[in-house]
Amino acid sequence: MKRTTPLRAAVAALLLTVGLGGAQAGAANAAPAPTVSAGLLDAMRQDLGLTPRQAEERIRAERAAAGVEADARRTAGSTYGGSWFEPATGRLVVGLTDRSEEADVRALGADTRLVRHSAAALDRAKSRLDRLPAPAGVAGWHVDPKANSVVVTVVRADRTAPAVHAFVERARRTGPVTVAETATAPRTYAAGTVGGDPYYTGNVRCSIGFSVYGGYVTAGHCGRAGAAVRGWDGSAQGTFQGSSFPGDDYAYVGIHSGWWTVPVVLGWGTVPDRLVRGSAEAPVGASICRSGSTTHWHCGTVLAKNETVNYSQGAVYQMTKTSVCAEGGDSGGAFISGDQAQGVTSGGWGNCSSGGETWFQPINEILGRYGLTLHTA
Repeated sequence: MKRTTPLRAAVAALLLTVGLGGAQAGAANAAPAPTVSAGLLDAMRQDLGLTPRQAEERIRAERAAAGVEADARRTAGSTYGGSWFEPATGRLVVGLTDRSEEADVRALGADTRLVRHSAAALDRAKSRLDRLPAPAGVAGWHVDPKANSVVVTVVRADRTAPAVHAFVERARRTGPVTVAETATAPRTYAAGTVGGDPYYTGNVRCSIGFSVYGGYVTAGHCGRAGAAVRGWDGSAQGTFQGSSFPGDDYAYVGIHSGWWTVPVVLGWGTVPDRLVRGSAEAPVGASICRSGSTTHWHCGTVLAKNETVNYSQGAVYQMTKTSVCAEGGDSGGAFISGDQAQGVTSGGWGNCSSGGETWFQPINEILGRYGLTLHTA
């Protein structure tokens, strides 16, 4: 950032020094143990109900599961029926449509479950559903590997509305579909201008996602391409170089000279600021945390991937759903799992007093869309 307090500068410098030293030391060992701060353990205790020991064990297990997932998908081939992390066992579970590849998948370190539908078939069903116009009473839809179905989520108060009923009936003709309910419709998390440590465009306040070389990524609904951006101190910070919403919900802000990027996600005093070391995708069921300028730091789990979210402004595709809460102004903020970037906050329902669910746009899609390189430690 352009200007900062001596305390923030000292913390950032210390993080970079310690983090880079840790990275160099880790290179000498094939599989360095993940570093877990006391603050992160406390956040996982508060939001996930885990003891410090349980949190440490879960982080290690999730990292191992993430490493197995891609290999399991390749090994299973056409029999792959999706996968998810199972907290009770600390292992990745892989759905298989037949047992021909079961032994090879288990040899990778995953458990298996026999399912009826392949992941490819479920993805095709969801793609067909994506082409249907959805009424406001339909919150969204996604492939649920554990249920081995496409789940259509409807707003509880609208579940008997004729338009919602008609959409669900059409959805069932696209493939295997189950229906779930939500209390309220999803909304984006932009907010009017208030104090804090955000960025601003017009009278909207949003949150920075992740640093990339030349700027940072954030939510597309926060500003259109060409819009000017002011930093946390109100001074000119940069310009939206690209933005997409609805359809997608991501954007790239290029920063002016005098500002700089660092591979850090703010912990807001709840946890120490987190270094970003990569963007390996966490599996369904894994723990995940979010940083935003309104509600700061909260944790939860990954509930679903590739969900279509039906906002009032239009549908957004390929989103990841989480049990993490968020509120206005948190839009664009970082979702991170351990030290791996996951995505930028889009929207959700609920709040951080009563709870809720929040979606994010996956980071690797954003990097690929704009040809960006994540700034890592």
